[in-house]
Amino acid sequence: MNNVTPDWLSRFIDVYQQLGVDNVDNIADIYHSNVIFEDPLHRVEGLASLLVYFQGLYTNLSSCSFVINNYFANDEQASIYWHMTFTHSKLNGAMPVSVEGHSHLKEVDGKVIYHRDYLDVGAMLYEHIPVLGHAVKFIKKRASQ
Repeated sequence: MNNVTPDWLSRFIDVYQQLGVDNVDNIADIYHSNVIFEDPLHRVEGLASLLVYFQGLYTNLSSCSFVINNYFANDEQASIYWHMTFTHSKLNGAMPVSVEGHSHLKEVDGKVIYHRDYLDVGAMLYEHIPVLGHAVKFIKKRASQ
């Protein structure tokens, strides 16, 4: 790993730290047309499908923001560590939800061709659904004892 941030990663970080419900289409500037995107719930292939996926996610959010806390990179790939805060009308009583996560990125031709997110889906989603949330929190508590 080197100390210089590759241009593709700088652009990626800039777009994500400015990404919100009003400008989700900006992801087209940083992803390769053949991108593969994976998170704990979905796998999406191709930029057109990724745009549809993100537009669907952001349609139901009142707000969403990312702060990139750290990253490790070389010329062709990076691991980034982030904090996401979002508000959804049907989760957590419409109050903000915060989630820590990290992503593995690979680059081709100056754009991200592979993006895999790692995060706690319980902390992001399940814990904030009425009834189910109590069960998930109970299970996590029991597992830690």
